[in-house]
Amino acid sequence: MNRKSALLLIYFVSLNLIAFSQFRKYSNEFLNIGAGARGLAMGGAQVASVNDGTAGYWNPAGLFNVRDYPIVTLMHAEYFAGIGKYDYLSLALPVNDNKRSLGFSLLRFAVDDIPNTLFLVEPDGSLNYNNVRSFSSADYAFLFTYSQSLVNTEKRKISFGANAKVIHRSVGSFAKAWGFGIDAGFQMQQKNWRIGAAVRDLTTTFNAWKFTFTEKEKEVLYLTNNDIPVKSTELTAPRLILGGAYNFKLSKQFNLQAEANFDITFDGKRNVVFSADPVSIDPRAGLELGYKNLIFVRAGIYNFQQALKDGDTLNQQKVWIYQPSVGVGFALKSLSIDYAFTNLANQSNPLYSHIFSLRLNLIRKKKENQ
Repeated sequence: MNRKSALLLIYFVSLNLIAFSQFRKYSNEFLNIGAGARGLAMGGAQVASVNDGTAGYWNPAGLFNVRDYPIVTLMHAEYFAGIGKYDYLSLALPVNDNKRSLGFSLLRFAVDDIPNTLFLVEPDGSLNYNNVRSFSSADYAFLFTYSQSLVNTEKRKISFGANAKVIHRSVGSFAKAWGFGIDAGFQMQQKNWRIGAAVRDLTTTFNAWKFTFTEKEKEVLYLTNNDIPVKSTELTAPRLILGGAYNFKLSKQFNLQAEANFDITFDGKRNVVFSADPVSIDPRAGLELGYKNLIFVRAGIYNFQQALKDGDTLNQQKVWIYQPSVGVGFALKSLSIDYAFTNLANQSNPLYSHIFSLRLNLIRKKKENQ
């Protein structure tokens, strides 16, 4: 596949995405958090350069770079002062022909100990806190990734990949949903340049919800004028992510990688830098400074939005806000440790979170002379 063919592929995918622009429902927002402390520290700018086990999330085409040994990646993060817990696990497996890689990823976002106040009020109007029970709300995603090389020479490397994903969401004993979707990706490397494209929810991803209530619960919902749902379906519209990265060789010891991504949605106007109907574009950027491929310092910026200026309730003046992120990484033989410090809100209302991830190379590559 030459460069012209790659551009035609991206153009064809874009036309198909616009055709799906009528889907305006939202679901599976937990899949937009990210995966791996490295990517999160760089503001999620990963689609062009990702080359490890987290590629199953950022861009399945990047999984082809896992060719020497299986890689296991683990990540844990807690949001909103520990109320929400987010975990990520991936296994990347190179195939013996050195042209393909397979991967499996598991994502889980859960909020535990949610009070169920459905029976808090007794029939006589009194409050009985002994009737309060707790439940959990958990979202799961299972990603099965396939990646293959199209061109693999010293001058140029081109690969593509795809995800088949299964989604399960559970809200106590009241509601459960199953969903299915497909992602696809493309990556090209030439000298110090890298470009990438990923399409999430290519054919739209749907969640089919089923609700289960006891007769007593239905009675309370009816008496309190609440609707009693039976079934429903949520749709996640496709999105296209384009990115470019460049690796600056500062010296024999230091190198600097810079990447910019453009998250393109097709479901109408959003509060982003470029907002139109139906296409909106949300940019993000990240930097990674490496020393001998052993120590890394990272930073990123993303989620640009317009908001009212603090204290300005009279003029309603709007300013641009954003979310910053920083992090570090250490490579210790077959083990890598990454850390990210992110702001989940914006610079005026900070809500910080600490994120840790581990990457383990299971089998060391054998030397050719052995």
